[in-house]
This record gives sequence, C-alpha cells and structure tokens, in this order.
Amino acid sequence: MQDFIDAVMFGFKEIVARETMKLAMLIGMAVTLVWVFIAYSSWDILISLSSSTLSFLPFSMLRSNGAWMLSTLLWLQLVLVTFALLFGFFGNMMLEKMDKAKYASFSLWIGILSALLWTLVWFFNGDAIYAGFLKLLTWLPFETIEKGISYLIAFYLVYSAIIVTLIFVTSLSSLFFLKKLRNKHFPYDGMNDNYELQTVKKTLRDTLIFLLASLVSFPLLFVPVINFLILVLLWIWLMKDTISSDTALFVFGEGYQEKKEEYKGALWALSFVGSLFNFIPILNLFGPYFTQSAMYYYLNEKRNQG
Repeated sequence: MQDFIDAVMFGFKEIVARETMKLAMLIGMAVTLVWVFIAYSSWDILISLSSSTLSFLPFSMLRSNGAWMLSTLLWLQLVLVTFALLFGFFGNMMLEKMDKAKYASFSLWIGILSALLWTLVWFFNGDAIYAGFLKLLTWLPFETIEKGISYLIAFYLVYSAIIVTLIFVTSLSSLFFLKKLRNKHFPYDGMNDNYELQTVKKTLRDTLIFLLASLVSFPLLFVPVINFLILVLLWIWLMKDTISSDTALFVFGEGYQEKKEEYKGALWALSFVGSLFNFIPILNLFGPYFTQSAMYYYLNEKRNQG
C-alpha cells in the first residue's frame, strides 16, 4: 500500500515539474487544436448523427438524459469559473513570490481544489440540481430539447476523441518519456529499451478495441448514470492497458505480462486516479503523464524490491 501511495505522490510531483508540464501542454494543445479543427469542419455531420439517434428515444428518456448532461455541464462551468477567479485573484500576488516551476504547480493545484469544491457541492445537492433541470426541460418543446442535447453529444464525442488521442500519443512516445524519468530520478536502474515496436502494436490494438467498444455501447450513452459508468470504465481500461503495458515492458522486459497480472490491482487503481483528470479541461492534458509516471515509479520499486 505504501508503494501505491508513494507512486501517486510521485506522479503528482512529476506532472508539476517544469519539463513534464511543458511537454504535456505542448502535445495537449496540439492535439486539442487538431480536433477543434476537425469538429469545426464536420460539425453539421456530428449534429445530424446525434439528432438522428435522439429521434428514436422516448421523451422521458431524452428529458432525463438532458437534465443529467446539463447538471454535468453546470458543474464543469462552475469549476472553470472558480479556477479563473481564484487564479486571477491570487495569480499576480503569487507570481512575485514564486519561480516559474512552483507557479505552474500552484496553478494546477488551484484547478484541482476548484474541482474538489464543486464535487463536494454536487455530492450533497446533486439530486436537487438534477430535479431542477428536469423541471425546466418539462416546460420546453421536444424539438428544443433534442437540438440542445445534440450539441452536448457532439461536444462529448470531440472531447472524448481528444482524451483518446492524448493517451495514444503518450503511449507511442513512452520510451522517450520514461528514459527522461529514469535519467532524472533513477539513473542507476536499468531499462529494456528494445521493445518500442511491440508497444506500438499493442497501442494500436488497444485503441481499435476501445473504438469498437465505444461504438457498440453508443446507445447506452443516452441512459443517465450508465453512460457515466461506461465512459469512466472505458477510459480506465484504455489507460491501464496501453500505459501499463508500455511501462511494464520497459521495466521488466519479456516477463511483463506476469508482472502486470501480479500488480493488476495497483495498476487499475493508478489508472482510475489518472482518469479523474479527464473530467476537467486543461487538467485532462496531464492525466496520461501522471499515470505513466506513477506506474513507472511503482513497477520500478517492485522490481528493485524483488
């Protein structure tokens, strides 16, 4: 258990390190801009796809799903506004007292605290907020609700594509990132660096499985709560299977599958923590790097102990 806690702390410390933060922001912003351009070019197609699917749903299910999605959107907006207000109020003050590396860490912690604050509010008042949106949607005509939810579904598809691409790119560049971690923190530990092609094949296979699973489960996207669970489980599985395979290969070599199975509980738990970053824009850019850093620390410690 202590190794798991240490791995989580190591992951948090690493993503606020200047080099890792710069790498995550550069790759993350590039991936986001690419998908924003794709979404802009095909927005009408996305809306048409969402609308055609929604037309088969009964009004009660559409209203319920819409209330849940609007509640989630409100939570997200409040997190972003709180982050902006706190950062605007304290940012200039702290800039004069911190170096750039600590200032970047400070901004990341503001985002995390903003999310925790509103998560606590939703935990105690989520049912009342959902009921309020449900009542609002009862007063609106079906066409208005259908169009609004179509926009939310299209936004979800683009946002999910960004997250999957970030995990994909992180996995493909895992050797580069893990070598930097090894040289920085564990310079005397060995690394099996001749498995890059094998990790690329594994990443491509896992991404294809994720896309097929997402396509099959797409109708469940319109069922409240179930859609949330499926989304989280797919994110966790993709992150766990790709990033843990990359990391275990470079740490253990050919015996990586057995080691993955031996430590699967910790790897699933680290993937779950990493997937939580996906629920907050900007912070989602750091999720894969947190997961890979934490897994590398954990597996490297287990190898050294054995």
